[in-house]
Amino acid sequence: MKTLATKALFLGVAGAIAAYAAAAKADALEDIKKRGTLIVGTKADYRPYGFRDPDGKIIGLEPDLAADIAKRLGVKLELVPVVASNRMQFLDQGKIDLMIATMTDTPERRKVVDIIEPDYYASGANIMAPKSVHLSDWNQVKDKPVCMIQGAYYNKEVQEKYGATPVAFAGTAKAYTALKNGSCIGFVYDDTALIGALQDPDWKDYEMPLKSILPLPWGLAVKRGEAGFEKFMAATIKDWHKSGLILELEKKWSIPKSDFAEEMHKKYLTD
Repeated sequence: MKTLATKALFLGVAGAIAAYAAAAKADALEDIKKRGTLIVGTKADYRPYGFRDPDGKIIGLEPDLAADIAKRLGVKLELVPVVASNRMQFLDQGKIDLMIATMTDTPERRKVVDIIEPDYYASGANIMAPKSVHLSDWNQVKDKPVCMIQGAYYNKEVQEKYGATPVAFAGTAKAYTALKNGSCIGFVYDDTALIGALQDPDWKDYEMPLKSILPLPWGLAVKRGEAGFEKFMAATIKDWHKSGLILELEKKWSIPKSDFAEEMHKKYLTD
């Protein structure tokens, strides 16, 4: 009996210590303020959302959002470049405090990191075409050759609903080349990526004239279990929408006003 009691006491103490350690470890906001620096993972190769200027500094819409968070916390900002293959790992490993890196909010990703609600942005599919084609409606792609990326989620809709004839490629470089060579009337791809391409003078004779389709929300993420940080970021994102900050940043970075940002602004303005 004594052995069992001792064992139970030991387990109870061990559990309490573990719970205390977990709670201490989970206080990311306190750690950030003590350190005096907020470390944010963001894209450095996705113009105009996160890219490097001629001096190598990471700039764009998402770095501006990161800077706003650091200002609210009263700390300095450190930006760490991430890509799709490592952004969640960097967060899970503690290399970054926060991730704002064009990540689509999906149930699978919510199993790995805590994606903050509400979502802060969204992307969809659109088409980039020569201005000379004069596209004004998705139905104009019917029976026309359209460049696409193999396996993209929007291919089915563009083919079945709008009747496009697919010219599929494994990567974007070949698709852009085919578009330049006139092998297709347009390139259907992620609208935010096309916005970046259109900011390059090489594409001055091209446009993205149609309304985006099949929008998917982007999620800002923190490490799992950071309840205090999650609550702070949820309030911050709501304020971004209410104040219209994201709409202002779209204008700053020459991004066409998105339906998502406008709808969220209207929603939280009246809440």
